[in-house]
Amino acid sequence: MAEKRNHSRLISSLLMGLMTLNVAVGAETSRPRLVVGIVVDQLRTDYLTYLRDLFGEAGFRRLMDGGVFLKNVDFQASLNDPVAATALIYTGNYPAASGVPAATVYRPESASSVPVLEDKGSLGNFTRESLSPAGLRLSTISDEVAIDGDGLTSVYAISTDPQQAIIMAGHAGNCALWINDIDGKWSSTAYYRDFPDFVTRRNRTAPLSSRLDTLSWRPAMKLDRYPGVPMQKRAYPFRHTFPSSDRDAYRRFKVSAPANTEVTDLAIEALQNLSLGSRGDGIDMLSIGYTAAPYKYVADGDCRIELEDTYLRLDSQIGRLLNAIDSRVGLSNTLIFLSSTGYYDDAIPDDPKFRIPTGDVSLKRVESLLNSYLSAKYGNADYVASVQGNQIFFDRRQLDSHSLTPEKAREEARDFLVKMSGIADARTLGDILSDTSADAVRLRNSIDPKTAGDVFLTFLPGWNVLDESVYPPVSTPVRAGMVSTPFIIMAPGLRPETITSPIDATLLAPTVTSALHIRSPNGASRPPLTF
Repeated sequence: MAEKRNHSRLISSLLMGLMTLNVAVGAETSRPRLVVGIVVDQLRTDYLTYLRDLFGEAGFRRLMDGGVFLKNVDFQASLNDPVAATALIYTGNYPAASGVPAATVYRPESASSVPVLEDKGSLGNFTRESLSPAGLRLSTISDEVAIDGDGLTSVYAISTDPQQAIIMAGHAGNCALWINDIDGKWSSTAYYRDFPDFVTRRNRTAPLSSRLDTLSWRPAMKLDRYPGVPMQKRAYPFRHTFPSSDRDAYRRFKVSAPANTEVTDLAIEALQNLSLGSRGDGIDMLSIGYTAAPYKYVADGDCRIELEDTYLRLDSQIGRLLNAIDSRVGLSNTLIFLSSTGYYDDAIPDDPKFRIPTGDVSLKRVESLLNSYLSAKYGNADYVASVQGNQIFFDRRQLDSHSLTPEKAREEARDFLVKMSGIADARTLGDILSDTSADAVRLRNSIDPKTAGDVFLTFLPGWNVLDESVYPPVSTPVRAGMVSTPFIIMAPGLRPETITSPIDATLLAPTVTSALHIRSPNGASRPPLTF
């Protein structure tokens, strides 16, 4: 009798095992109907954990608790804007392959810096900007989603930044939408075949321009509830406005917390009007760009409360977005990934009363002194075509006319500039491409040799880099601090998990496409993470 019971239990166990195996296989082979990619500029892992108890249940906490939470993503590069970082996230490769080293690149033929995705052949919709993804050399997650659906699925991207939106929409997307700097309208490029009717209606009936003068950004809660804020900062609540009389009003707005609300509003309208996630076996995609960057338009240089408030407000907007996805498509039918841009720029000049060692490095003076030095050795000429940030570009015609090779000019410049006050190091393009040190590898991963300068400068932390080529001159403080940045992926059948070990950012794109059961972007050579 006992033997019979044991036999029955064995059969039951085998059947249960087979059922479990079938469920697991079913979970692995099913595909979501919608993928939502969220890229948050300068999002920090420590702030997500620091402010966790102040978040609601529907936003960040839902993602952190319900998905695979990578707490330390390393971009292995010195990227410092959302455009270059988004290209790395969506292609799985560095600028040398993607062609996107920064938001702007220097063009010798025009002797000027231009948007990296500038395309004079592409007209704009509701904007004068001429942009397209033609300059992006690799396929993206979005492209692979569109190709998998044979062009019958929908791929859209929404951001305040035009080039970030274009990268997220990819080459094969339906439309990339952004807020333009001139009149605040939602804009796109004629490169894409679609400009949704609901966006046109919004531009005409509820434009940002009609609300800008009445918009203000104030604390979302009482000041004594913000953690880690000194007493003197709690006495006067901040208030930021965006008067239309300010020619930079839209630029200021686009990097503020209220801009995230504007993005969410349009994303929810897209879910409602475009029938995303309702095409049977096809996968639709919606990409969204948010900001969690320090708000630098503060009177005293201390933006701690604004930064915490940005996280709290963004938590609310992500909650709104996830609720809308759940009601329209169902989170059980959706893959969601959220990524930081992998850098953090809170560089604001310290008050002189703290006596932190500092000084100014004038890019105009760097150019003038280098020209004088080379003129004394090789004959009078303007050898330097331009100094752009930390890169020096030589004028090839002047070098040729004085029988000076680019390699020799670079070495002369390096040896001269490294002795200047405020400059910590100077490296030639050849140094960067041949050096195998950790610093050189990070720098090499940040550049595209096809558009890179001849000499790269590293400035001393604490000093200010002064750019007098624009009016008014721009002074940028130098800080070398790094922070941990997160990535979260939540998908049907994916068990929640927290991973604290460093993860290479080039693994993100193949990991997302693997979870979707589609091929990786064509430049993503790394294997996906397995959970």
